[in-house]
This record gives sequence, structure tokens and C-alpha cells, in this order.
Amino acid sequence: MTDVAHGSLFADLPAPDAEEDFRPLFANGAVRIERIVSHHHASPPGFWYEQADDEWVLLVRGAAVLAFDDCREQALTPGDWVLLPAGCRHRVARTEASTIWLAVHARPADTAPTVI
Repeated sequence: MTDVAHGSLFADLPAPDAEEDFRPLFANGAVRIERIVSHHHASPPGFWYEQADDEWVLLVRGAAVLAFDDCREQALTPGDWVLLPAGCRHRVARTEASTIWLAVHARPADTAPTVI
């Protein structure tokens, strides 16, 4: 029988700390999935994420606001997701306590991502 991995996004939640908590859940070289826990965290002033991979992010619990370098902001509540294409400059503007994210990082395809 094939081994089956399992777990819970809500297991072993970290206490509030100075840094966000990133926990890898799965990786195979092309895709990486991680749980992120934020407690009133925000990106440092002037800091921008500009990643080489596409990132699909689901807000599972709490609330957050993402900011983009074109001055747009995107508020997220539980169940909201956003697709951040590779190279999309963004930052975390703010989060509530005990905010939980599910992030899926994937190598970008040769064509634009498909949203179903």
C-alpha cells in the first residue's frame, strides 16, 4: 500500500512572534505548498516580494491586505484567494492576529496562467 501523508492546517499553530511562521507542507521540485501564520505582521516599509514562481494564496482564517507597486490594495477575508504571477511586486500591508494562509508556489508555464 502507498503511504498517504495527512495533517491539519490548524495543528501546532505557533504563538505570536516577531516573524511570520512558514511551514512547508509539500514540495516536489515544480510545486511547493506552505502554511503561513501571521499575527499582525506586515512587510517592512519599502520591501517588495518579487518572486520567480507563480504564487496562488488562499486566506484560510483571519484577514489581510496585500499591496501592489501600482498603489492598488486587495483586502482578503477567509475563503478569498489571489494569483500572484511570477514577478508581481507585492507586499503584505497588514494582517489580523492568527491569520492563516495556504500558499501554492509553482514554476511559471511558458504561457499565461489559466484561472478556472
